[in-house]
Amino acid sequence: MRSLVYFVAVTLDGRIASPSGATDFFAHDDDYGRHMVADWADAVPSHLHGATGARPTRSRWDTVVMGRATYDVALAEGVTSPYAHLRQIVFSRTLDPAAHPDVTVVATDPVPFVRTLKGEPGGDIWLCGGGTLAGVLADEIDRLVLKLNPVTAGAGTAVLDGHFTPRSWALQDVRPFDLGVVLLTYQRIRSGPAPRP
Repeated sequence: MRSLVYFVAVTLDGRIASPSGATDFFAHDDDYGRHMVADWADAVPSHLHGATGARPTRSRWDTVVMGRATYDVALAEGVTSPYAHLRQIVFSRTLDPAAHPDVTVVATDPVPFVRTLKGEPGGDIWLCGGGTLAGVLADEIDRLVLKLNPVTAGAGTAVLDGHFTPRSWALQDVRPFDLGVVLLTYQRIRSGPAPRP
């Protein structure tokens, strides 16, 4: 079965974006950038492959799911297919699928859709964002890969925006960078079947 992997940059106080959706306050330097391009090329937007030298292999995942607000960031830059090297799924009740042929627009409940995806053959599935979609899909997330940044935001989009529901995770890997970012990988601890609505 495929895993749903939430790979996301996060502040020390659990924010993935500012109240307006900006992410330009996250730390970055050459060493960190080289690591992201070399080891996480599947997460580099397609239109940046040439500039960054990224060569995605689809070895981490072959599908990306995102919410409307996350897709809107790409659209604002004139990019209609942000991850053309992956199967792209955008959850939105307002986007017209005919107007966005480069992605699969899904207007139904994300939970059963992702459960079906996880049962299909293929590589893992990247949950790109945002926090609202992550909150809806929280019980389906199998692995968290958090790019913990040495910054606090005070407000903004929560990493998991939803109801109070404690979930347990096992630390799998820690990779610190000189600029203060720590890449943390957690595996979901499931004591039994995930709760079903």
